[in-house]
Amino acid sequence: MAILEEPIKKTLLLKNYIGGEWVESKGEFHDIINPATCKTISKVPSSTKEEVNEAVKKANKAYPEWRRTPPLARVRRLFQLKELLEENFEELSRIQTMEHGKTIDESRGETRRGIENVEVAAGIPSLMMGYNLEDIATGIDEYLIRQPLGVFSCIAPFNFPFMVPLWFAPYAVATGNCVIIKPSPRDPISQVKIAELVDEADFPPGVWNIVQGGAEVAEILLEHSDIKGVCFVGSTPVAKEIYKRCGQMGKRVIAQGSAKNFILIMPDANLEKTIPALMTSFFGNTGQRCLSGANAVVVGKDDVFYKNFVEAFLSAASKIKVGYGLDDGVQMGPLQSKKAKERVLGFIEKGVSEGAKIILDGRKVKITGNYPETCFLNPTIFEEVTVDMSIAKEEIFGPVANIMRAKDLDEAIDMIHASRYGNAASIFTSNGKFAREFQYRVKCGNIGINIGIAAPMAFFPFSGMKDSFFGILHGQGKEAIRFFTESKVVIQRWW
Repeated sequence: MAILEEPIKKTLLLKNYIGGEWVESKGEFHDIINPATCKTISKVPSSTKEEVNEAVKKANKAYPEWRRTPPLARVRRLFQLKELLEENFEELSRIQTMEHGKTIDESRGETRRGIENVEVAAGIPSLMMGYNLEDIATGIDEYLIRQPLGVFSCIAPFNFPFMVPLWFAPYAVATGNCVIIKPSPRDPISQVKIAELVDEADFPPGVWNIVQGGAEVAEILLEHSDIKGVCFVGSTPVAKEIYKRCGQMGKRVIAQGSAKNFILIMPDANLEKTIPALMTSFFGNTGQRCLSGANAVVVGKDDVFYKNFVEAFLSAASKIKVGYGLDDGVQMGPLQSKKAKERVLGFIEKGVSEGAKIILDGRKVKITGNYPETCFLNPTIFEEVTVDMSIAKEEIFGPVANIMRAKDLDEAIDMIHASRYGNAASIFTSNGKFAREFQYRVKCGNIGINIGIAAPMAFFPFSGMKDSFFGILHGQGKEAIRFFTESKVVIQRWW
């Protein structure tokens, strides 16, 4: 089996990007490990408080001039960045595979989705427009204009190290703000590479900044009085705390949390087309996706249909090739870390102890290629899962699928609503009535109709409800424009 060339040849010493300069941190460093090979590919620091404060200072200093820069001039920098991202597309994708573990095709998809957000943000001269009405009273006109606020921070997750910060940063800078990105300390290389291209695209110093580190750095950014808003994607407990803290401090916030996504399979679903979509949903990105399928609910009392579904689902999952994501033909990579694997193993053991029937045991690791098993699991499938089991309620964030049953659509929707989460839900059906009822009633932010991964395009918001989202406005598209600007209303008359 052929392996693609690795773009990282030697261990990288990562730096902060502050005020248009690469600055070596004085903080402690730790290793970034390729989860497939277990080899060290970079060392990343935990930035000191002084370094984080310096980044905020430089961003705050850059803001007045950048805010006065005409929108057309701002987006020319984004156009340049977009071209540089395209030119480096393959390298950027392979870096994601090396630091995260996902397959190269998944990394390429992530790179494309990130670039699309840059493209959408480049439409800011139109997207940022306000509106007006003359003669609201005799001789008096009124209009609304959108203005930037200052410096924003982005606290990024590990599961999409390239894409997620691009849900926010391009919109922040396009609207005239400055941004400080704190990548995940688990896979920060992608954001460093983006910042290198930002530098090449001639963004003014201080407009786009990177500070490395973990929770301590996030805490400094969260508390800093010159940070006007925070964008966070991660677990629900942290998202809820950030939402609360930002409310207390009067900061704007987008806080996206955990998920437990249900996928309904109706008795009229086309299984030949449904099963491949479910494989990508449940096991794509090794299940480390907030839009991953978790609970597959087979609806109806038809035992023959249920049996056919289980056999087809099991057969397809058992054939998934697991290995290094840069190997040609591999369909699922490792979990991002040994700790992540241990967490998933704990849930599998809990599922067995709670009485679920394991019909595909991913703990029996089978890898394509000669790699250590440290971070690898194979797909796991549980049957006879009930809504009160931990594996049915909690976010596992790994390649584990639960098969459940519901007697009808009403019961299946009740199962969805019993979950504390509301990130995404999908239905597979050939019946338009079922589909409309589902999208109308289900309380989730992202709905899929014969779609396994209900991932919004860059010009739509990445939605979420219940304990999956805290805030008012979401990332991406028009809602991001609203988030990064203040609406100022002007009422005027002239004598």
